[in-house]
Amino acid sequence: MASVWDTFTKAELLDQWWGPKPWFTETKSMDFKEGGQRLYAMCGPEGEKHWALSDFTSISPKANFKFLSGFCDENGNINKEMPLSKWNIDFIDKENTTFVTIAIKHETLVDLEKIIAIGFKEGFTIALNGLDEFITNSKNN
Repeated sequence: MASVWDTFTKAELLDQWWGPKPWFTETKSMDFKEGGQRLYAMCGPEGEKHWALSDFTSISPKANFKFLSGFCDENGNINKEMPLSKWNIDFIDKENTTFVTIAIKHETLVDLEKIIAIGFKEGFTIALNGLDEFITNSKNN
């Protein structure tokens, strides 16, 4: 289970799978602790950069963490025109398998619709497929 937890909580591993290919992430800073933050850019194939900030609100090591996520500039100033997302990620170890449950909540249906309209559902699905590939390749090395 520790290796799956690490893929979500260590910047050097997150940057290897978080993002829908051909996009990728570059973490500018990350302090994984309650009250800490991750500031990163989603980088596109033509040099585009879209910044995001995660504020870690709760961490139960190797079991769960929560954060508030929003779009921002390269200095971490939140874009108030875009909605914030509340994330809750659970890790449950059963036998030789780690199950990860991700719940993402928004304040309103309009906020959710804004996130869907920018392609979040498709992009996150591709990113999670990248996670599967990353973990499989890590086991084989």
